[in-house]
Amino acid sequence: MCRYLLVLLCVVYVSATQAADWPQFRGPGGQGHSDATNLPLTWSETENITWKVPVAGLGWSSPAIQGDQIWITSAVDEGKTLHAIALDRATGKSLHDVTIFELAEPSPVHSKNSHASPTPLIEGDRVYVHYGAHGTACLKTDGTVVWKTQDLKHDHRHGPGGSPVIFEDLLILNCDGSDIQFVVALDKNTGEIRWKKKREHIGEDRLTGKSSVPMSYTTPLLTEINGTIQLLSSGADSIVSYNPRNGEEYWWFRYDGYSNVPRPVVGKGLVFISSGYDRPEFYAVKVDGTGDVTESHLGWNMKKAAPLNPSPLLVGDELYLVSDNGIATCLDAVSGTQHWQERIGGNFSASPTLADGKIYLLDEEGKTTVIAPGKKYEVLATNTLEGRTLATPAMVDQAVFLRTDTHLYRIEKK
Repeated sequence: MCRYLLVLLCVVYVSATQAADWPQFRGPGGQGHSDATNLPLTWSETENITWKVPVAGLGWSSPAIQGDQIWITSAVDEGKTLHAIALDRATGKSLHDVTIFELAEPSPVHSKNSHASPTPLIEGDRVYVHYGAHGTACLKTDGTVVWKTQDLKHDHRHGPGGSPVIFEDLLILNCDGSDIQFVVALDKNTGEIRWKKKREHIGEDRLTGKSSVPMSYTTPLLTEINGTIQLLSSGADSIVSYNPRNGEEYWWFRYDGYSNVPRPVVGKGLVFISSGYDRPEFYAVKVDGTGDVTESHLGWNMKKAAPLNPSPLLVGDELYLVSDNGIATCLDAVSGTQHWQERIGGNFSASPTLADGKIYLLDEEGKTTVIAPGKKYEVLATNTLEGRTLATPAMVDQAVFLRTDTHLYRIEKK
């Protein structure tokens, strides 16, 4: 009897330890928190690498993980074919490589971008992939294409950026080009447009060409505030809270900035956002307002070392930022009081992640700096891999899944 009980307990334990998923950009909650445990503190090309597999083409989408599958996107032949790729989580073996779109003449992209930068989103047996204005598609996890659309035309100029989110039966996307800017919800089952909302709070100088163009590359965030689900979406010159069911605006906060990238983070009654280019400013905005809250709901703001690309990370009472030129900052989330600010070095695009009680900061040259959360700056380890690294890693169970410009790694203790 004890032997059977032991077997049952082992089955339950294995199921539980393999149940963790990373289904979207920045993890299950979209805010960079992982429940992974027992991660390796150190790694290199010869240490703690379970597998390393080549990935054809170029893509800066993060790995999306569910069950035994990892999904990424890639642009092959300099963006002429856009692929959705599934790998086996345990071995890295290729399961599916589906050509979603073929482009005769791909538009140029920024040197730090690709034609396949938005992260896939997995829900049940469906995988949603987005390539900005190039198109959006839904696949089954067996690789079968369910639907695809190229109706969301806009000039994103530097290539696609923002990733999709799901609310009920809607797939919601930010589409902020240099020509038109809108937020749109598609029927997740058919790809048909259910609602589309033009951006209303962009500065007149930007719209008329007297200032820099109003493009943006952000991923929206769903959050519940006082019992109401809100869609928080950053764009040029403003963050707006929308009703995700119909696109109705709840409130908006204005700033001066464009080409925004960081995903908003919510906590302590505040949303934390970066204003974007050219002179980034970081804001903490109270989320309980209505209408124009620019004057009434500013919690605090910071100008020095605000990030242009990496998203913020909230851990307990502290907020962590890393700027594009490698300055890390720890602040009191509610007051904005600075606890510490240190130069790590390097250049950063990937967003910081909390996992296994540690914070992981990945720069663009393959170096991950691991620091301890807290009011004192403490580096625990630095680890380097080969290649460029602009995609945010995924961390599930006891493994780190890290993408470079040529390979995908599974990193874990031997």
